[in-house]
Amino acid sequence: MLRVESDKPCKLVYSLAKHDFLGFLIEPHVVQLNQNGGFSLTYQRIFSNTAKEFSPIIDATDIKLIKLLEEIEQNNIIKKYYKKTIRPLEFFTKNWDDKFSDTVRPKIEKKLTEALTLIRDKEIYLMGKEGWPVEKQLHLAEEAATILFHFRRNEIETRYFPTIKYQGLRIDFMFKDAQVITNQPALLLLDNMLYHFDQGLEGKKLQPFLNKRYISIPKSSETTYFEKFVAPLIEKYHVYAEGFTINTEKYDAKPILKVVYVPEGVSEIQLYFKYADYVFAAGSDRQVTVRMEKIDDDYIFHRIKRSLSWEKNKLDELLALGLKTNSNLFVHLQVAHQHDETDLSFSVFDWISEHHEDLIAKGFEFEQDSSAKKYVIGNSKIDLEIQEKNDWFDINAIVQFGIYKIPFIQLRNHILNKKREFILPNGEIAIIPEKWFSQYGNLLSFTDGTESLRLKKLHVGLVHDFANSDLASVTMDRKLQRLADFEFIEEVTEPVNFNGTLRPYQKAGYNWFHFLQKYNFGGCLADDMGLGKTVQTLALLQKAKEEQQALGIHTTSLLIMPTSLIYNWINEAKRFTPQLKICTHTGTNREKDISIFSQYDLVITTYGISRLDVDVIKEMYFNYIILDESQNIKNPSSKSFKAVKQLKSKYKLILSGTPVENTVNDLWTQMSFINPGLLGSQTFFQQEFVQPIEKKKDEEKAQKLQVLIKPFVMRRTKEQVATELPPKTESLFYSEMTVEQADFYEKTKSEYRNELMKSLEDGTFSKSPIQILQGLTKLRQIANHPALVDAEYEGESSKFKDVVHKLNSVVEAGHKVLVFSQFVKQLELYKQYFDDKKVKYSYLDGSTANRGKVVEEFKQDQDIQIFLISIKAGGVGLNLTEADYVFILDPWWNPAVEQQAIDRTHRIGQTKNVFIYKFITRNTVEEKIVALQNRKLTVAQSLITTEESFIKSLSEEDIKEIVG
Repeated sequence: MLRVESDKPCKLVYSLAKHDFLGFLIEPHVVQLNQNGGFSLTYQRIFSNTAKEFSPIIDATDIKLIKLLEEIEQNNIIKKYYKKTIRPLEFFTKNWDDKFSDTVRPKIEKKLTEALTLIRDKEIYLMGKEGWPVEKQLHLAEEAATILFHFRRNEIETRYFPTIKYQGLRIDFMFKDAQVITNQPALLLLDNMLYHFDQGLEGKKLQPFLNKRYISIPKSSETTYFEKFVAPLIEKYHVYAEGFTINTEKYDAKPILKVVYVPEGVSEIQLYFKYADYVFAAGSDRQVTVRMEKIDDDYIFHRIKRSLSWEKNKLDELLALGLKTNSNLFVHLQVAHQHDETDLSFSVFDWISEHHEDLIAKGFEFEQDSSAKKYVIGNSKIDLEIQEKNDWFDINAIVQFGIYKIPFIQLRNHILNKKREFILPNGEIAIIPEKWFSQYGNLLSFTDGTESLRLKKLHVGLVHDFANSDLASVTMDRKLQRLADFEFIEEVTEPVNFNGTLRPYQKAGYNWFHFLQKYNFGGCLADDMGLGKTVQTLALLQKAKEEQQALGIHTTSLLIMPTSLIYNWINEAKRFTPQLKICTHTGTNREKDISIFSQYDLVITTYGISRLDVDVIKEMYFNYIILDESQNIKNPSSKSFKAVKQLKSKYKLILSGTPVENTVNDLWTQMSFINPGLLGSQTFFQQEFVQPIEKKKDEEKAQKLQVLIKPFVMRRTKEQVATELPPKTESLFYSEMTVEQADFYEKTKSEYRNELMKSLEDGTFSKSPIQILQGLTKLRQIANHPALVDAEYEGESSKFKDVVHKLNSVVEAGHKVLVFSQFVKQLELYKQYFDDKKVKYSYLDGSTANRGKVVEEFKQDQDIQIFLISIKAGGVGLNLTEADYVFILDPWWNPAVEQQAIDRTHRIGQTKNVFIYKFITRNTVEEKIVALQNRKLTVAQSLITTEESFIKSLSEEDIKEIVG
């Protein structure tokens, strides 16, 4: 064979060739043309790597075809199945058998079918015996041929043969040298024409009849043959029968959902379709299903036509409602979206219950697995009505499982214990929908009653939550309904003898106190630090006094707080409610006879004293008991909590900027003090709320807890009420010295006093301001912490404890705070404390080298909320508008210096309101300095800036007063 010359006329052709082992293949060849344009005997097989040479006669489709046909060329087939080098003949003689052929041939046929669709507009030839590729030109049939299978049954046998029609004419193909080229789908070569067929005919159905008129089935084996062969044939192809009946039947179908319950496994739903009495599993791709029926000696084949697109729509409807298929073979459906704790054996029941009405409307019917227990399949719902009565809410509810109705109270234990199966009177089992546990669990936890369910009035938050959902119809007093939103609470006029005006948000708090009073609820005012919880409370107590005076009665209220707050309360009361008669029940020399309490409007005492005197105090019935900084009773096993729980009053209030200091658990004691029973027992609260919220970060539980407490906790943050606040709010905060601190202070003061008096008498006083300054400075240091002057001092400092406590509150609420002190040693005590507690902070004093870096770090780092600054180093030149709290630890002789410190944050660029706290130790030189500051303000505003010049401006009287 000569090589084809590409520069002379040649042509690309496709040649149908029969391989001894692989069967029919198609090969691309280039054939040289002779002078008159006919095919010469020179040709060559063409491959991807040799095609370039003939590019003028090859187009893009040819390139595709050459590549495709190369894949089924014998060498490539061998390479695919045999990794070593081997000669083709050896390979086929050693390895080829029917089993191997059954694996390889279908893959070849897939490629051939693909190739034939591309060859439509090309020339295809039959290869000659000698391998000449253009023996005979072939044609591809323009349309599919149809096939009809004939059965003729008589007493002895059934004859079976096919007939073929092409373009309406019958084709005679038997005994005509016809050849089946491919089996799947069938391709028949007859008289130079390649025929393809409709209905996905297999070639092997034609093969026997190429040289045979019919196949005969004897009477003895006809039943098996009809069942195994004829029925499937009728399903797929056109069949003409004599001697038995074929009925084509069309029915309206119904979709059936069969629930398969798998205990402790994954239950599922199987989808079936029912066409009259015929049931088919979903997922079939057969348009027609045939069922054979034999009556006496007659056969009837029922051809049931199925609507596959309608069936698919029905499956899609289920998938859209949240099911997923879990096997490719059968349509077994499971619930798609499930969280970790879902009980998978019951999830399909929940799904049906949730979508039952929708499924019925879409025409679905339900069946159960007959082997399992009998479960109620259907809609489960609760008709819940909540009605307000005098002191409680009545809960009327009927539960419906399918057609059965049950009083809700019967499900109470099931829901509380998360038991899913409820046995109905007729023995059927209803599955309690999983979401009911979360929807109604909270409600049922707090209800009581054996015949009917009741809820205490204080669980109004729960009721309000139901009123806002579509789970219940609620009837309650409109005013009560508004409580949960703190909206439209009735206005109460301010007390006549109240010095000052409540800001709008404080007025709202005051109105809310009266609202609680009306319904006998306790409340927690949890406003941010600095928003005036004290003022709102004093206004309430003053109003109570005035209302009672008008009625000619008198009651006493009790206010319990940490020791450090006593003087702040007394000072605020003097300022805002001077008419309130106050008894301070503190100190070792306090009056033990509490009968005198009734002469006062308000008794102020501490947590410590209330513990010690609980036996006497509990004998009195108060109007209000108010706890300030109520987180002091957060520990349920503490003596403080046990003591206050024994005290009796008509109303209860607690005040705290941080009701939850460390854990959700802190709430239980405080809430059970103001509203006993609101959060259930301590154990219940632990299991139901604390553990899920703290350990599992359960959002839903946190939400439920919020619902319960919301009506009784009023919290406003600084940000929420910013518009009502002045740009800066200054507060004095008083601390009482500890016993050791007071002893140390008195001893030091006596020494200085003697020296000072002497110098005043002999006239040397005016010459020694430095000496005076030294003495006063030492007293100021002791007032802060004796450790500032005596490194050996082991005791505590009240101010230090109070500052740390306030700092915690501010930091927990997410604020940044500047802490100023004149004494670097004092700042170092705080540094040491924060280092021990692993709290981040910034620090600046005169010796700080990289001021800019420290300031930038405080501004940028969200985790650094505290900035310790020595007043001399940080009084000027800093811009720290990120902070909105300023703590001044020691009052300064010169108020102008303090003002400069405050201006570090209270300046242009500050968008938040600024709170300034000045910490003063009572009965010390600090208290005197504050009084002096007010008197000397004018002096300070002149040009006096140094301490010495300030001391010089003091008269003898001033000095005597300071150390007096």
